[in-house]
Amino acid sequence: MAWKVKTKMSQRYEFVQMAKREDCNFSQLCKRFNISRPTGYKWLHRYQEEDLSTLKDHSKRPYHSPKKVKKETEDLVLKLRQKHQSWGGRKIKRRLEDLGYTNIPSATTIGNILKRNGVITDEASRKATPYKRFEHPNPNDLWQMDFKGWFNMDRQRCYPLTVLDDHSRYSIVLKACLYERTEVVQPALIEAFRKYGLPRRMTMDNGAPWAGHDRNQLTTLTAWLIRLGIRISHSRPYHPQTQGKDERFHRTMKVELLNHHHYHDINEVSAAFRMWRDIYNTQRPHEALNMDTPLSRYQPSSRSYPEVLPPIEYDHNDTVRKVNHDGKLSVQGIIFTISRALEGQYIALRPTKKDGIIDVFYCHQKIKTLDLRGK
Repeated sequence: MAWKVKTKMSQRYEFVQMAKREDCNFSQLCKRFNISRPTGYKWLHRYQEEDLSTLKDHSKRPYHSPKKVKKETEDLVLKLRQKHQSWGGRKIKRRLEDLGYTNIPSATTIGNILKRNGVITDEASRKATPYKRFEHPNPNDLWQMDFKGWFNMDRQRCYPLTVLDDHSRYSIVLKACLYERTEVVQPALIEAFRKYGLPRRMTMDNGAPWAGHDRNQLTTLTAWLIRLGIRISHSRPYHPQTQGKDERFHRTMKVELLNHHHYHDINEVSAAFRMWRDIYNTQRPHEALNMDTPLSRYQPSSRSYPEVLPPIEYDHNDTVRKVNHDGKLSVQGIIFTISRALEGQYIALRPTKKDGIIDVFYCHQKIKTLDLRGK
């Protein structure tokens, strides 16, 4: 099957960037991009040729006229700023360098050009201070998932679904949705898993559809993720900073994409999301990544998505029990609520070092602790 028409060029660029890495599993990568190996080699070869010719086309001779340098430089800076109206000096400098331009002035000088032309203010410059966050050491160690706050279209609301890789800040999913429901989220995740593989862990907040009324109970969505071998965690209530990178992504998206635009319908939003996601992943320098792009730090997971769920297996020492029709379980005559999402599923009971305290596991994940004392 050929490349998808709507994102053909961005798909090819993303493919060759991942294929050029030494540890790339080329066959697996081609399969995830839904192309044949000959097609993959063809575009990898063509991209290398195009890259060389692009380098030749950009002259590295120094400019002869200081005045001409200043005007051409300002034109480049202002043109790029006009295209990306929230970018400052550091991002513009790095992007121009990535595009092959030489003799680019410092980020401070670029900032002065923007100020001199009335594009930014001194106050805005002072606020643009990089903030260092903790990050996991490898791509796909952790994905952060959330719904950004809704915004109005002509007749409906849009709920942006976002999934971000913690290590690279790579945007795994950016989908315009009409609802915050499992039947919307699950297909988007399946598409991402087929393309990028499975993460080791995913974290999300305590809202629907990944948390129920009781935050300690599984939902249909989180039970499915656990069944895929993904560890699940939730942010602490009233502590959105636990999802800090995804929250920061939401603010960036709001500034660069949503603040100054009104979208009529979900199709228009989806088209804008696709275009902006490509820019964010492949072009936009990221200050937390030392001005690298997220794509330069990301690589797909080696854990492929299983089209058929793997069987549930427990240790031979575990006490294996089946959850009844209303999500409850009887242990020593005491009824405990486990989760309606696990109706008919098998769980494992494991004693702890404390008498009367039992841990409950679903697949690899501990989901509950039962207290049998004094009952």
